[in-house]
Amino acid sequence: MRPPRLLPEALVTLAVVSAGCNKPASGKGQQVPGQPVETRAANAPDQRPAFEGQTRAPYRTEGVAFDVRVVARELEHPWSLAFLPGGRLLVTERPGRLRVIAPDGARSEPLAGVPRVANADQGGLLDVALAPTFAQDGTVYLTYSEPREGGNGTALARGRLSLDGTPRLEGVETIWRMTPTLDSSKHFGSRIVFAPDGDLFVTLGERSDLEGRRQAQRLDSAFGKIVRLRPDGAPAADNPFVGREGALPEIWSIGHRNVQAAALHPTTKELWIVDHGPRGGDEINVARRGRDYGWPTISYGIEYRGDKIGDGLTQKEGMEQPLYYWDPVIAPSGAAFYDADLFPAWKGSLFVGSLAGKHLVRLTLDGERVVGEERLLVDRGRVRDVRVGPTGSVYVLTDESNGELLELVPKR
Repeated sequence: MRPPRLLPEALVTLAVVSAGCNKPASGKGQQVPGQPVETRAANAPDQRPAFEGQTRAPYRTEGVAFDVRVVARELEHPWSLAFLPGGRLLVTERPGRLRVIAPDGARSEPLAGVPRVANADQGGLLDVALAPTFAQDGTVYLTYSEPREGGNGTALARGRLSLDGTPRLEGVETIWRMTPTLDSSKHFGSRIVFAPDGDLFVTLGERSDLEGRRQAQRLDSAFGKIVRLRPDGAPAADNPFVGREGALPEIWSIGHRNVQAAALHPTTKELWIVDHGPRGGDEINVARRGRDYGWPTISYGIEYRGDKIGDGLTQKEGMEQPLYYWDPVIAPSGAAFYDADLFPAWKGSLFVGSLAGKHLVRLTLDGERVVGEERLLVDRGRVRDVRVGPTGSVYVLTDESNGELLELVPKR
């Protein structure tokens, strides 16, 4: 295949900057070993964690020195990225553009074939993922907010990426749609994660308003769910609610608020998710078959106006407790386990992007316990996505009108 046609005017000069390891955390004091990174007052100070270590983990650094390479600039609210053979990348821009970016930062023109999106507020073109069969058939998956009569909703599409001549998507079809339709510009989710068996998970939101929130635990609605699908968009045959009257057969788990961060654990192969909380209550969970994660019945947070959510409960029988939560929120988006060799000291870490905090979180894990937290790239921008590249470097997207694609590499 010939390389994609690139726009000379879009060439981006590469820059290398030094990144310190002990910078202030979100402008609030120093990150001090053994002390919690988060020092701000909780939004819900009367709530208590269910177990020790469930929140406010101590600062822990592995002393890794790295440089930040600016791969590309002038991306309009980039949302997701995927790695192509030969060092190129696919990047989505929320207004509805999909681009190929070369290793030197050169950008293709927006690819033809991208579905029309509802580009407003949190809606637009969202996640992108290569199928496990990409090397054979070029299949690419996209999630987006689909405009519909009476509103909109998250949708999943797939098509074939052609890099022969002008890059483009061919044969694009929408293979799954969130139901019901609701007129809302918020809480679409959504991440695509492939399981080892070739099925894929799509994480969703509950559309933010009260009508949608009430449906997060209802089995006849896709709001506030994670769904598990076959590659053609059909429900996986062994999903937990298949055959139950009135239940959507694609549902995998329920009771989520707005999951914009998800990654497969490299050892257990289970799906880890990071869910947006309200004011307080961003939470990490392992999304397991048929489990209820509590929203909006339980939450480690409060309403934006300051009052309690529902009965103000943080625990209830039959509902899962988060492995970890943040209060105040970091606004999580994008997650990646580090399982490469380029940064050996980071092996086993979980990276999570922070929109509100404008930093990259690195968590030290002991099994399913968070035992340390470190905040990197502080005030660099709203981190929308984080991925581990083919060589082991860490890629980050900043969600700004002039967004950047960054690469973390060992310090020279």
